[in-house]
Parts: sequence; C-alpha cells; structure tokens
Amino acid sequence: MRESLIGKRVAVLDKGWIELVDTLPHPATGVCGDMAIVSAARVSFMGESKGEEKDKKLLFYLLRNKHTSPFEMVELKFRVHAPLVTWWQWVRHRTFNMNAQSGRYTEFEENDFYMPSVWRRQSPSNKQASEGELDQTAGDALTHKLLQHYEQGYALYREALDAGVSKEMARLFLPGFSVYYTWVVKADAHNLMHFLKLRMASDAQYEIRVYAQAIYHEFFKPLLPWTAEAFEQYILNPKA
Repeated sequence: MRESLIGKRVAVLDKGWIELVDTLPHPATGVCGDMAIVSAARVSFMGESKGEEKDKKLLFYLLRNKHTSPFEMVELKFRVHAPLVTWWQWVRHRTFNMNAQSGRYTEFEENDFYMPSVWRRQSPSNKQASEGELDQTAGDALTHKLLQHYEQGYALYREALDAGVSKEMARLFLPGFSVYYTWVVKADAHNLMHFLKLRMASDAQYEIRVYAQAIYHEFFKPLLPWTAEAFEQYILNPKA
C-alpha cells in the first residue's frame, strides 16, 4: 500500500497553501487510485486485476480513447488557502464541489492579503494576460503603496467591527481581490485533469497556475502515477 498523503500541506504563493484532506479510494482500503480506475472499467468482470502490464495498458487505452467515466471513480479533496483573485479563476470550473470560508461568520486575519513578488506588465497582444515585468524601482514603489492600502483597509475593518458593525458589512473595507479565503474543494480525476490541463498552461494566470502545479506535482502524480503518465502523453503533450 502506498504511503498516505492525507494531511500533507504545501505552501503556495506568499501566504497560501493546499492540503490533501481525503481521497477515494481511501488509503485504508489498500486500493490505489490507478487500480480503482482499472477495476471500474472491468466492472462486468468484477474488477479483477490481470497483472500490472495489462492493467496499465488498459488505463492508457481508456485515456487515449476518451473513455473517461472510470476516471470519475477516483476523487481528491483539498483544503486550499488562496487569494480571491485565484478563486475567481477556480470557480469557473463548475465540476468541482466547493465550500468556502464565510466572512459573515469568521473574522479575517491581519496581514492575510496577497503580496505579489513581482509586478507583471499588461500583454500587448492578449487583453486578459500579462507579459514581462516592471523594473524593480517602479515595482518597489507599487509594493509600498499596496502595503499601505492593505494596512488602511484592515484598520478600517477592525474599526467597524469594534463599533459593533456586523462582520458581513465590515468586510466591505477589505481589499477584495487580494484577501485570502480558505475553501474545501473536491473533484474526480477526470475533471481534475481538465482543470490541470487549462490551469498549468503557460498562458494561465500565475496566481492559479502555481496552485494547479502544486496539485499535480505534490498530489495527483504521486497518487496516480499511471494516470499522470498517460495524462502527460495524451493530454498535456499529445503527439501531432
């Protein structure tokens, strides 16, 4: 049985992280994810293994020929701490099950705002993308101003709370796109691969690309090595 990755947490961005909460199949069953996929494909034959070589060959055949329903039998659940600018990208993938932290119920923490390490320039050819970086002097000046903006916004947030304003209204003072939220997200392997294909791409926004890369390299690939190999061959880098 493979070593369980449940509970593993990986740092992302400046204050973010992603943690594996659970998997289906659970490690306690002794069934790895790749074999759960193969077994689902062989449901008419009671899901029996036919040996590693034939099992792996079948899995590759399934993904190559877009027989995706067996991949839906494997699920990964994460807790993710990411800035709202990332979540605006993530929620577009409607195949995820999601539940988000409520700013109406819990208070936000001081300094829990995303601070970019570099300032990217607007792409001249793509209206929704960035390309290149500002020089360090200009970037440092913007970083200082952003920090001041965060400090002022959070001070006003605390002032409103201390005055008795409800949490749901006090949060209006917080800088919206940069505040970190914690979510629980779950997806099956088929839909997760679609997410990874789009969000690991070089033209994906950096603030979500690093989360997708963390999911793939730290969790998906170790948990589903055969599926990851087939994914790279047939979906990420298909031959012409």
